[in-house]
Amino acid sequence: MMNIPKMVMILGVIIFVMGFAMKYIHLGRLPGDIFLKKGNTTFYFPIVTSIIVSVVLSAIFYLIGRFK
Repeated sequence: MMNIPKMVMILGVIIFVMGFAMKYIHLGRLPGDIFLKKGNTTFYFPIVTSIIVSVVLSAIFYLIGRFK
């Protein structure tokens, strides 16, 4: 069986690094993202950002699978 604790720790480090990088790389608020503000309520749905992240991750996982 695979070393699950090691994989969870690596995943945690990756998420931490991505979160830290997102503080300095302002990826949100792209044209096409839905942002509604009315009174005290704010609704933000990053549809274009989600599509871009999905395409990038798909390409990364494709390359990892291709050279594995």
